[in-house]
Order: sequence, then structure tokens, then C-alpha cells
Amino acid sequence: MPRPMILDCDPGHDDAVALLLALGSPELDLLGVTVTHGNVELHHTLRNALSLRQFSGRSFPVVPGADRPLLRDAVHAGHVHGPSGLGDVALPVPQEGPDPRRAAAFIADEALANPGEVTLVAVGPLTNVALALRLEPRLAGSLREIVLMGGSATDGNVTPAAEFNTFADPHAARIVFESGARVTMFGLDTTRQVNVTGERADDLRARAGRAGALAASFLDDYLMRLAGRSEAREGALHDPCAVAYLVRPDLFEVRPARVHVVTEEGAEFGRTVCTPDGDAGTFVASRADADGLYDLLAERLARL
Repeated sequence: MPRPMILDCDPGHDDAVALLLALGSPELDLLGVTVTHGNVELHHTLRNALSLRQFSGRSFPVVPGADRPLLRDAVHAGHVHGPSGLGDVALPVPQEGPDPRRAAAFIADEALANPGEVTLVAVGPLTNVALALRLEPRLAGSLREIVLMGGSATDGNVTPAAEFNTFADPHAARIVFESGARVTMFGLDTTRQVNVTGERADDLRARAGRAGALAASFLDDYLMRLAGRSEAREGALHDPCAVAYLVRPDLFEVRPARVHVVTEEGAEFGRTVCTPDGDAGTFVASRADADGLYDLLAERLARL
């Protein structure tokens, strides 16, 4: 039976590829997409999710969520993803609007309606997830698992200490890691092993049909922005790792670890401190098979 999942995201080039991978994978039953602030402001990430649904031709709820972090000021990454979140890539105009519910309630309702079955994949700041855990105290025990892209066992990318998603809302991340839910973290240590290159974008364009061509356009735009519109540079395909893990866990190595999120102001703000611990109930990825992941992307995007 397909695994029921909710994708909580902030599209974002790599969020968009993660959504396409989920839609192309028959092992997954996408119950809905919840949207948060993050790479850009909520009104942009919501429109991007609606446009991606329109492109896919599929029917699933797109549910708006938090437009700001729990406590800190909002931060965004428009310098990487462009003002719209998806750079200059053209997408169809959404013909349907968002679901009238709010993300936290949607997450809680779906998990409680399917106890022990729903996997929540979170690839943006964790504000929606933290709000859902606070809204429904039974949620942590009702979810099958939370798989998230965020954090790092070593250095960060927005500061020397912190990765963007945890830096954007470290208080929410701390709630998630301390919730008692089973959590698997895909941090920069793993996602940086999955390089984005022009050659890999061209391969997706050649092998994976119209969805592959769209994904390749996202990767091209992302590389252009990283390079400052001049010399070529490699990036990393972060968010699809969390979805790929549900489909092909053999592409990754994960280890049990306790994760502490630093929420005190200072140079360490937003750092995820990972300590090996077999009893923590949380897991941290440490290895990724990049070639295998791109082969999976090409195969699954070709189905759309």
C-alpha cells in the first residue's frame, strides 16, 4: 500500500523538485501540501505550490500555514531563489485556490484520522510542524515519522553554525526534535553530497519528459543564481533527499542521534548539535548516493 504523506514546504527550486518526485512515486500517497514562510514570503510559496499542482494535473489540498517564525524575525533566501521563489521559471497560472483550512490543523487532523500511518516530510522552516504539535498534543504519537531537511552535524550555510531552515525558526525546530516523535534529519552533511550540475540538469531534461524539463529548468535557474549570472558553480539538491528516503532508503545511511537546537542568541544561534544516542528516537543522515538519487528522479519524473 502507498505510504500516506504530507509535504510541508516553502517552494523554492528544490522544494519544487521534491514535490514532483513525490507525485511521480506510486509508493507515496500525497494527502496534501502545507506551505510555510521560508525561502520567500508565504504569498509567494503558496502561489508556487498552487502552480505546481496546476502543472501536475493532480488533485490534492494545498494548505497555507505560517507567514512568520514563532519568535524571531522572518528571514528569506530570495538571493538564492529569486523574488518569487522559483526564479525566472514560468509556471501555469493556478486555476484553483488554496484549501480553506490552516496547515497546523490540517496536519493534526490527517494524522489523527490515520493513526500511525502518516509520514510528515518537512523541507522548510518547521513553524507549521511546531504549531501542529502544540495544537494537538496527541500528534507526536499519531504520526508514523517526521522526515525533515534541515540542520547540520557540522557547519551551516546561512551562518558558520546554522543551516537556513533551522536558523529561520530554531524555536520551532527545537519543539519538533523534543516532541517525542520519530524524526529523521537530512542535514547539509548529507544533502551537499547530492550536487547540482549543468550536466545533471541536462540529463533530467533528456530522460524525464515534461516534468524532467521543468525540474531541469529549476536547477539551471538555481545554478545561475548561485553563480551570480557569471561563472558556473555547483550547488546541492537538498529537499528531494527527504522524499527519496521514503522511496529508496537504501540510497542513504542514517544513524541514531540526539539533536539539540541552539535557541540562545549568539554565534551558535540555530545550530543543530548532533550526539550519537541509540535511545533518542531521532536519526541523522550521514551518506547519500547522488547518482542513485538522480536516476530515481529521472525515472519518477518521467511518469508525470
